[in-house]
Amino acid sequence: MTTHAPQAAQAVTLPTTLDEAVAALAAMPAAVPVAGGTDLMAAVNSGQLRPAALVGLGRISEIRGWQYQDGHALLGAGLTHARMGRPDFAALIPALAAAARAAGPPQIRNAGTLGGNIASAAPTGDALPVLAALEATLIIAGPDGARREMPVSHLLAGMEMLRAGELIGYVRMPLLHAPQVFLKATGRTGPGRATASVALVLDPARRGVRCAVGAIAPMPLRPLEAEQWVASLIDWDNGRAIVPEALHGFGEYVAAACIPDAAPAEDGSVAQLPPAVLHLRRTVAALARRALGRALT
Repeated sequence: MTTHAPQAAQAVTLPTTLDEAVAALAAMPAAVPVAGGTDLMAAVNSGQLRPAALVGLGRISEIRGWQYQDGHALLGAGLTHARMGRPDFAALIPALAAAARAAGPPQIRNAGTLGGNIASAAPTGDALPVLAALEATLIIAGPDGARREMPVSHLLAGMEMLRAGELIGYVRMPLLHAPQVFLKATGRTGPGRATASVALVLDPARRGVRCAVGAIAPMPLRPLEAEQWVASLIDWDNGRAIVPEALHGFGEYVAAACIPDAAPAEDGSVAQLPPAVLHLRRTVAALARRALGRALT
């Protein structure tokens, strides 16, 4: 956060409803929406951004909670990491709660929001691999009360973008009522930016495993073949048992899928990956292996 207002900001609007916020953005095309401001104000303070106007989203109560909807959870984009980390939310979506608790120091968790994490789309965003693994859908609010849906993976991959005057209003994801795990590795002890992260959820109804790897690429990566392979080895009718060798193999499969070997040269030789990349691959393998092991116990 900043201790002073950005000098270039000419107007600050504080709407109390989602539609009012959309109308304010439509009326001021150069305006920038701000919720917790953990990323926005860092860009302002560093001189990377000088918004002409701000539309504050902190007073919109309708997007700061959640509700149930046809076997899904409808999460407001204004939910803070601190709120998602509480026990009642953890009982609902354990992996997202774990990611929220790992999002940084208390001042970041108290201010940062789910919608901001998505809109910023920083590769190290802790919530992003969880949303990818759960195949979440965004509810986008537009002018004149319009609402449209978009898979979160489309926005993160740049396949679809927010249009002028649109805001992320809600995030919808299935309630699987099954084990979910989020793990991350950082470059230092305690809260910090992830060097790699893994979200893993079980889908017993479909006898499936969903996994997403974050922080190592511009968007979370889904190792689909590894998911299908390990799901076929789980004894879903006998306590979800699996042999230890399959756990190890899953970790290696995920790591190789997300951090592949270099392409062969014309003479057929394959260059060795740099030590830092090999270390990252081992980290991803360990996280994936541990995540699956915890989900199955």
